[in-house]
Amino acid sequence: MRALQIAATGMLAQQMRVETISNNLANMSTTGYNARRAEFADLHYQQAARPGSISASDGTVLPTGVQLGLGARPTAVAVQLAQGSLAATGGDLDVAIDGRGFIEVILPTGLTAYTRDGGLKRTGEGVIVTSDGYPVSPEIVIPTDARSISISTDGEVYAYFEGTVAGELIGQFNLTGFANAKGLEALGSNLFSETEASGPPIATTPGLDGLGTLRQGYLEESSVDAVREITELIAAQRGYEMNSKVISAADQMMGAMTQVR
Repeated sequence: MRALQIAATGMLAQQMRVETISNNLANMSTTGYNARRAEFADLHYQQAARPGSISASDGTVLPTGVQLGLGARPTAVAVQLAQGSLAATGGDLDVAIDGRGFIEVILPTGLTAYTRDGGLKRTGEGVIVTSDGYPVSPEIVIPTDARSISISTDGEVYAYFEGTVAGELIGQFNLTGFANAKGLEALGSNLFSETEASGPPIATTPGLDGLGTLRQGYLEESSVDAVREITELIAAQRGYEMNSKVISAADQMMGAMTQVR
């Protein structure tokens, strides 16, 4: 009985949908997080009678045919790129990206990764790093005797010293864009890596080439909409329940068939 297998694919699809929603809700407070959405497609069809085929000797053509679907399958868990609201923190190394783009960082392996998490820190040597200790690229070092720093909207970093009024330029933040940012591979820890689907990275000064600008003293909040996620969760739960009822009904039908004498 096909109904058992079809309903099973539906239950697996709704299970993946619930898992995706739960991950979104778990990251409601994650800096720079963008919600994900599970996407599905129907499986191939068994063609009992193809549309347009001849059904009789007089040449009658079937207008629709008989096509029996075999269920659903997942096609993608796509990132819903959206600007999160900017929350004021007052931290001199808290930087929010207002618009498109990613900050480039260097992993311990020497490979490059990208993030929208602007909650930056400084090491004992003054190197600006992420919360996990990965240095930004290009590397920016804050002098140990600097009393404060300032980051402009176009990424220029100025250090201020005792006895001086004007700031000294010590580095430059760049932003990196991709032709298809949805094609980036999520690594965890708010990091992404380049793939063939994303296209090559295009690094430039903030505010140029359609990329966003930087806001010092702010962090980008998660773009997860809790109300929408709860609504999606209820719909997924109902979909799972309906598919489970199909399995129960199919089982009862099979039981009735075996009891026929």
